Amino acid sequence: MLKNYLKIALRNLRAKRVYTTLNIIGLSVGMASGLLIFLFINYHLSTDRHHRKFDRIYRAVVDLHLEDGSVEYYPEAPLPMAKAFRSDYSQVEQAAYLKMNRELTVSVRLPDQSSATRFLELNTTALVERELFDILDYQWLQGNSKTALQEPNTVAITQSLAKKYFGSLDPMGRTINLNNLTEAKITGVLADPPKTTNMDIQLFISIATLPRLMPDFNVNDWGWLNSTDRVYFTLKNPLSAPQLEAALPALSKKHFGENASVFQFHVQRLADVHFDVRRVGGSPTVRPSLLWSLGVIGLFLILIACINFINMATAQALSRGKEIGIRKTLGSTKRQVMFQFLLETALIVLAAAVLAFLFTLICIPVFNQWLPNDSPFQFNTQAIVFLLLLIGTVTLLAGGYPAFVLSGFSPWAALKGQLNKSGKNLPLRKLLIVFQFGICQALLVGTLVVTHQVRYLHESDLGFTKDNVVVINLPDPSKTAFEAFRNDLRQSPSIKSVSAAYRPPAATVMNGGSFKFGGKSSWETFPIRERLADSDYLETYGLHLAAGRNISPGDTIREYLVNEALLKKLNIQDPQQILGRKMETYLSPIALPIVGVVKDFHLRSFHEEIQPCFIATQSDRYKKVGVKIAGQGSKQTLQFIQQSWQKRYPNEVFMYEYLNDQLAKFYETETLVFQLSVVFAGIAILISCLGLYGLVLFTMTQRTKEIGIRKVLGASLASIIALLSTDFLQLVALAIFIASPLAWYAMNQWLQDFAYHIDVEWWMIALAATLATTIALTTVSFQSVKAALMNPVKSLKVE
Repeated sequence: MLKNYLKIALRNLRAKRVYTTLNIIGLSVGMASGLLIFLFINYHLSTDRHHRKFDRIYRAVVDLHLEDGSVEYYPEAPLPMAKAFRSDYSQVEQAAYLKMNRELTVSVRLPDQSSATRFLELNTTALVERELFDILDYQWLQGNSKTALQEPNTVAITQSLAKKYFGSLDPMGRTINLNNLTEAKITGVLADPPKTTNMDIQLFISIATLPRLMPDFNVNDWGWLNSTDRVYFTLKNPLSAPQLEAALPALSKKHFGENASVFQFHVQRLADVHFDVRRVGGSPTVRPSLLWSLGVIGLFLILIACINFINMATAQALSRGKEIGIRKTLGSTKRQVMFQFLLETALIVLAAAVLAFLFTLICIPVFNQWLPNDSPFQFNTQAIVFLLLLIGTVTLLAGGYPAFVLSGFSPWAALKGQLNKSGKNLPLRKLLIVFQFGICQALLVGTLVVTHQVRYLHESDLGFTKDNVVVINLPDPSKTAFEAFRNDLRQSPSIKSVSAAYRPPAATVMNGGSFKFGGKSSWETFPIRERLADSDYLETYGLHLAAGRNISPGDTIREYLVNEALLKKLNIQDPQQILGRKMETYLSPIALPIVGVVKDFHLRSFHEEIQPCFIATQSDRYKKVGVKIAGQGSKQTLQFIQQSWQKRYPNEVFMYEYLNDQLAKFYETETLVFQLSVVFAGIAILISCLGLYGLVLFTMTQRTKEIGIRKVLGASLASIIALLSTDFLQLVALAIFIASPLAWYAMNQWLQDFAYHIDVEWWMIALAATLATTIALTTVSFQSVKAALMNPVKSLKVE
């Protein structure tokens, strides 16, 4: 019996090749889109879930409650908090701290080499307590997690670093040099952590080595808060997290005294770390709202693909009425007829699933190029399970309703050809077309808004020059080496200026603190940010003075430049009024004069407002060198910079990056949203047009004789095209009318994530509506014109 069902199903699919092809293409594109979105969402939701104690792992974080009522959120905690957790809180099973290194120079000398090879590791190294490995899971290939990092000058590295440093040699027992300060012995080798980790540490340094690398740092100082410091812990029972949270104010009161209300500590689940966009150190790849939005888009793309199938299947019901009538007259039950149509649907869905799988494999490398992580898209077991569930769901969703409708036809009405009189399915088909093109309109509006916002982010004035500036790491802030390096660079006519600073004007790292202004004895109620730099900072980065003069050259803080945002906070209208007035900051207990006002420039991304800031000299804090080059940097200029660098810093690794490339990383998520919006809007339009084309084709077939009669009676080509197109275009217009306000609201909500953004203007909605209408009109008109041009004699002969 099944063989007979299968034979009939294949015969029917071959007989209607056009509809079969349209359905397979539409379903495969929709399923491939859903599969790609699933891979993306699954990757982010699985972050850190490889840890066995995932549900019981937390970290301590701090919220700074300032006097002006604002709150700042940070991922760090004082390192001695880990010891306090271990000894004083019964809810805590284990606690440990780690101190990450933003930059670490590693020197490796192999037995057959006369000189060492140097590597610059960025954001992948950390000083850790041994207890960290009781909390987070790492696979130790060599060495023992209990003993490997007990002694000073010991390190553990991952397989990737072992291969990078030593090739095929066994790394155990070998030594590496850290920051040219101390030799460290390799006492452990770990397997590379999964890509789905939020803390990609490749080199672990024993905490006992800290005095050698940072002799001035005190691990027992509660007052030291730095974004590189983390405290992780496990709870015996995750239900005790609120109890521990309630005990933290007393801990803050004990160590911060009257400032306890400012430093408010909290416990944060490991599951929330990856998506915590408020805390600077979280570095989420995406915002949670993006995952939800993509999930909804993926669902809609699959739905509109299913809608195509439903529309075309119910439209073809008239042509299959006699077949159903004969089947029922010969004894077929409703269940058997339903099974026949579901089997046909299943064959189409299986063919579409194969194509979707192939499309996904082709698209994965393209999507990986868009993402900052290394190959996060991987076709894994979860994806296979999702695809199987998708096949079953789409079969029931796309085939269930048509099978139910077709199997319910009366055999008498079917054999007499009276199925079209009731018109029961017409309103549903119209509703589904409206739904399809409503989604298209919403995605088109979203794509236009995202496109213009991303362009605004990249092209807006930042208050400084970002083009043709090369940023180089400065490992040794000593004045002698840097001045020699600067003088070397000035010999080249292609280099316009050179400046040493802690960071460029806009950076992910932003330090700040309290200050006193104008001789007041009390601290201001809001913080001030810092940009520590030399006197060439303004020229190199193109900052502009609004009043006063530039800071004088110096090695310590002697005077200040402030930005316009500070004047606004202090309610000073005229920049001249602040010149000469004195300010005391957290970096200098002496009140020093303000000598100039610099025009506002963005300290971070457009997600945040410009905050009050000062610029001052402090050479021992400089970490970066900005080199302004003339025009587009040639290879010769970069080679000259590198040669000068190696001459003055022979024991360091030369690494550079263009400033505009650094700033582009601020908006990796927005760029990804833009790329995905374009792709999925295009896919939605493609699927909808395939379905519309199929319906128009079926309608033309049903109305062939009518068209012939109209032409014989003198109807013009234009009137016939208008007759055939009007009904469909009215549905598209209704979809646009319904979807436009919803899209406007959704995109306005998305834009609220930015302190600086464009507005959703009327022309964006109008342009999206014009595009949707034009695409629909083109799809409809193509077949309408073809039908209208048909010879009426042939039309009237059609049976």
